[in-house]
Amino acid sequence: MMGDSEADIAAILRGVLWLGRRLRTERPPSGISLSGIGLLSTLNRSGPMSAVCLAAEEGLQAQSLSRLIASLERAGCIERQRSEIDRREIVIGLTPRGREALAEDMRGRRFWLEPAMAQALTETERATLLQAADAMLKLARHKDG
Repeated sequence: MMGDSEADIAAILRGVLWLGRRLRTERPPSGISLSGIGLLSTLNRSGPMSAVCLAAEEGLQAQSLSRLIASLERAGCIERQRSEIDRREIVIGLTPRGREALAEDMRGRRFWLEPAMAQALTETERATLLQAADAMLKLARHKDG
């Protein structure tokens, strides 16, 4: 691992997992799963896309994605439309209800995170955390090979 010690890797894993667990407990009760929120977030960030592209972006199998899409469509969070470019293709897009569900989910976590960061971390630690967030996103997008 290019010089990273097992203790360093364990510390990173512990920090990421514990913070993730804490942020999950701060979610408002909405009935939308974390996978659903992830899908809504991808559509919000990247815009409407085909199910194939969405599955690749989310790292989901087709069967799992189909169930998730059906659930979010029933909840009024997403809609299917014909592609403007290729009328044979169906694209999935976010509805106003989906945007609001995503915003509500994020508000619940921000309600805890913002004051916790202000109270528990120094200005230098907050800056370091912001840099670490960029590094974690880079790692999350890394493809093997």
